Amino acid sequence: MINDPYRIHRFGNGIRLVHRQINGPVAHFGVIVNAGSRDETPDEQGLAHFIEHMIFKGTLKRNSFQVINSLENVGADMNAFTTKEETCVYASFLSQHTSRTVEVLSDILFNSTFPDEEMKKERSVIIDEINSYKDNPSEWIHDEFDEILFPGHPLGMNILGTPAKLKKYTRTDLVSFIGRTYATDRMVLSFVGNVPFSKILKLTEKYFGSMAERSFSSSRQSPGQYLRSHTTRKFGRHQAHLILGNRAYDYLHPHRIQMALLNNMLGGPSMNSILNLALREKHGIAYNLESNYQPLSDTGLFSIYLGTDEKMIEKAIELVEKELKLLRTKQLGTNRMKIAREQLKGQLAISMESMQNEMITAGKSLLVYNKIDTLEEIIRKLDAVQPVQLMEVANKVFDPDSMSLLVFNHQ
Repeated sequence: MINDPYRIHRFGNGIRLVHRQINGPVAHFGVIVNAGSRDETPDEQGLAHFIEHMIFKGTLKRNSFQVINSLENVGADMNAFTTKEETCVYASFLSQHTSRTVEVLSDILFNSTFPDEEMKKERSVIIDEINSYKDNPSEWIHDEFDEILFPGHPLGMNILGTPAKLKKYTRTDLVSFIGRTYATDRMVLSFVGNVPFSKILKLTEKYFGSMAERSFSSSRQSPGQYLRSHTTRKFGRHQAHLILGNRAYDYLHPHRIQMALLNNMLGGPSMNSILNLALREKHGIAYNLESNYQPLSDTGLFSIYLGTDEKMIEKAIELVEKELKLLRTKQLGTNRMKIAREQLKGQLAISMESMQNEMITAGKSLLVYNKIDTLEEIIRKLDAVQPVQLMEVANKVFDPDSMSLLVFNHQ
């Protein structure tokens, strides 16, 4: 099927491919698997992320040294990440190394051997990663907040796991998790580069399309009831840290676009975001200040984070709540609405100038929506958003009776 400028193909085993041909010497290829930390059982916490590390540590025909050098020796940049719902492995490289890249990514995804000695070393690396997060309260507070929004649910568990659990995992545990969740019909290949679709189709058919079909009957359970919480924890650092937020819309919800627009107005990357102007520019509060909206398959989360002097916490909360109340009670005027739309359109266009970003975004879009929204389609959706819809979303998500608060301070 053709969905200009993207071409999409589905192999017999269920793996899907999205391709976009562009000019330029650098190409980008990634594999996105619909399997993340929420697919772990309580006894598997951290396993999805552990696997992401271990797939680089040896295959049936390559040791870890050879895996690293297979692409790094030709200047490629290979990496991976794990989220609550996905695992992604990808590389950027000169186009003439496309065949090598497709083969290597297939090899590490389907033929990893998880040697015991490598597992021992990588456990230590991840425990260092966990400790580095704990030394960084601006990151750690987000994980702690997930536990508040999704108590007792896999979405509330830390993606990295715990040192105690990492130490007990065996090769059998890794193989079992992959066998259960790395289904071919939950896997998307994404390519952006100056290589024709016909060549990418032939290469991916050879290294991915020929794999045996695997299916997975998802056991994901929606999170149960949520009760707001206001919590303060002692965290001995120079600065106090604050996060407040609520559950929000999933990525199929009709209000997702409105929520994304509200989030961008509040605490997006622009220096004239509502919170940046209200706290930093007018009152000199908070060097780090942002809001985030993360839609998931059956829920979502919205949060506002800031770090400031402990004496300014109460003032910061007061100012944030004042701005949220304004969004709930005062409808945006025509000019402000136009600026909000244009700002987000520009930011999206700039982000899509990064071809690596586009490769990952297109792959995730195909995985989630089974189609690719072009920038023009997204702009049309933004143009259709009305001020009254933003008020409706603000009253739902910014409801003070539903907003939770977590503070890290010295007291």
